[in-house]
Order: sequence, then C-alpha cells, then structure tokens
Amino acid sequence: MDAVTFIRDRIGAEVPTLTGRIEGAMAFAELMRQNSLPQVTPAAFVLPLGLQGGAVDAVTGIFRQEVREIVGVMLVLRSFSRTGDKAIPELEELIDAVVNAVAGIELPGATGVFSLARGSIVSMTAGTIVYQLEFQLSDQLRILT
Repeated sequence: MDAVTFIRDRIGAEVPTLTGRIEGAMAFAELMRQNSLPQVTPAAFVLPLGLQGGAVDAVTGIFRQEVREIVGVMLVLRSFSRTGDKAIPELEELIDAVVNAVAGIELPGATGVFSLARGSIVSMTAGTIVYQLEFQLSDQLRILT
C-alpha cells in the first residue's frame, strides 16, 4: 500500500470527524481549479508532496541515501467568523487528532515510521481556514554500483 492511501485510510478510521470526508489530490486540484471549497467541513485532502533526499553514504559497490517521502494533509474548516478565531479550538482538536492518528505509525513494508515534519495555516479566506500538516516517512535508497 502506498503512503498516501495508508494515511487516508488511517485518518478515516481514527478521526471520526473526518470519516467519509477525506479526498485525494485530484479532488483537491478540482476544487482549486473551480476556486471552490468543500460543501461540508471539516474536510481533509491527502496529497503526495514528493521526496526529499538526505545523507549519502557511498562505499565501494553500493550507494546509500536516506530518502523521506512527504505526504500532506490539508484540513479545511469553515470558521463562520470574520477573523476565524471561533474556529481555532476546533481546528486545534482536529490537528491533534490527525497527528495522533498518523505520527509513529509504521507503513507495512517500509523501514521507518511516519513523523510530523511541520504544520501551518495555508489560507484564511472566505470564512474558511486551510491548515496543512506534513508527515514524512524515512526510508533508504540502495543502489549496487
């Protein structure tokens, strides 16, 4: 199972508020294209954000490098207030629930566990808060030379 699907399924099973409200990259891209928002919030979108290379260890006959796969979880929450301050407690609960569902969990077949890389507010417009969490999964690239 790939990391994006694993995280989507894990959040759906562990965070009842988001059960049935989690979509992938294509649904998120379509909303962005339409300059639209989800009809029901809170909602989440799980996106592949790419790979990040780490330390290299090259010895005779083998090339090794740490590689981190980054997966983003976009949380969307309507704030129903001009400043968004009324939604902050609900957003904080949602962030905690998603972090607790994903951080420290092992992807079957991978060598590491998911860890929280960062989180930040991406947008606060149109009465909606969009918060991005990034999780990373460390693995190792090995190439025989």
